[in-house]
Amino acid sequence: MKTVAVVGASLAGLSAARSLRKQGYDGRLVLIGDETHRPYDRPPLSKEFLAGEIDEADLALEADGEDLDAEWVLGARAVALDRGERSVRLANGRSVAADGFVVATGSAARTLPGTDGMAGVHVLRTIEDARALREDLARGGRLVVIGGGFIGAEVASTARGLGLEVTVVEAAPTPLAGPLGAAMGGVVSSLHADQGVRLECGVGVRALSGGRRVHAVLLEDGRRLPADTVVVGVGARPCVEWLEGSGIVLENGVKCDSAGGTSIPGVVAVGDCASWYDPAVGAHRRIEHWTGARERPAAAVTSLLSGGTAAPEQPRPPYFWSDQYGIRIQFAGHAAGADSVTVEEGAVADRSFLAVYRRADRPVAALGMNQTRLFTRWRRQLVTAAAGTAGLP
Repeated sequence: MKTVAVVGASLAGLSAARSLRKQGYDGRLVLIGDETHRPYDRPPLSKEFLAGEIDEADLALEADGEDLDAEWVLGARAVALDRGERSVRLANGRSVAADGFVVATGSAARTLPGTDGMAGVHVLRTIEDARALREDLARGGRLVVIGGGFIGAEVASTARGLGLEVTVVEAAPTPLAGPLGAAMGGVVSSLHADQGVRLECGVGVRALSGGRRVHAVLLEDGRRLPADTVVVGVGARPCVEWLEGSGIVLENGVKCDSAGGTSIPGVVAVGDCASWYDPAVGAHRRIEHWTGARERPAAAVTSLLSGGTAAPEQPRPPYFWSDQYGIRIQFAGHAAGADSVTVEEGAVADRSFLAVYRRADRPVAALGMNQTRLFTRWRRQLVTAAAGTAGLP
C-alpha cells in the first residue's frame, strides 16, 4: 500500500495511525476529521473539563513532539466512499484516493425531536458541546438530565459538585441495567440519592417546555420538572450514513469480522462506528468505550496490512470506567447472559466492593467500586481466561 486514509481523527483514528507506523507502514498517511481540532480526549468532557478544572490544552491526545509523518485534513466531513475509484469524497468537494482505508468516524449524540435551537438544551460529545454546557452550568439553578447512563450520570455528578439542583430522568425501571444488569445497575445508580440528586425511573419524556429557552421537562405521566438547563444523554448513533451505497455492509454501524475487516477488501473499521464480531458472545457488538478505541485499531491495522490473511487475536473483554461523586467505577467482561452476581470483597453499603458475574459458575465479568487494585487483578484474569490459557481465581 502506498497510501492509507484514516477517516476519523479522534482516539480510534489516532490509534490506527500510530499502529500503522508501529507496524512498519512507511507510505503516505492521511488523517481526515470533520472537526477542526487535532485529536482530543473525550472522557474528561463530562468531568474535569466540564467542572473547569482543566482546559482544552489538557485534552490533547498527541504527545509533545509526536510526529506521525501524516497529512492532516481537518474540518472536512466525509460524504462518500467510492469503491471503484478507491477514494473518499469530502463535503468541501475534495477527494482523497488511497489503497487502504480505516473507517473511524465514531458516533453522534442522539437528540430529542423538536429541541433544535432551544437555548439551555445540550448534548455532550464535542469540545464545543462541553464549552456551551459549562457556560450554562455556571448560571447555577436546576439541571435535568434525560438519560441515566454513564454520560448522564457523570454530568449529574459534576453539576451537583458545582452546587446545582439536579434531577435525572431514566425511562427504564433501573438505570445501567443493560451494561451492568439490574441488580448492580441499581447499586451504581443509587449514588445519585447518596448525593441528594433526584432520580426518576420508569417514566419517559413527552416534551420540553419553553420558548427561546427551556423552562421545564414534561414527563409522560403528566408531571412537570422545572429546568434552567437540560442535558440529553439518550445514547449515540454510529456515523456511517456517508457509507450508504458504498457496498459496505451496515448493521448498527459498520459490520466487521473479529479483526475489524469489512465486506470490502482493504477497508477496516474501528471505534464507536464499528460493529465487530465477538466470539465470546457469538454476535456483532459496537464497543463505545475509550479502551476499545485505543486497543482494537492495532488488530485492524494488522488485518489491513496483511490483506486480511493475518490470524485475528482473541479480543480482550470490553472494559470501561466511570468517575461519579468521587467514586471510581470499573467494569470488564459481559454481564449479558450471567446467571449470578456476587460481592466477593467489600460491602455495597460502603460503596467499596468487587462483584463477580458468573455463568454456570464460570466468571464472565467483574465490577468494582473504589477497588482499583483488586479489580485490575480480576481484569487481567478475565483477559487470560478469554484467551483460554488459564483459569480464574
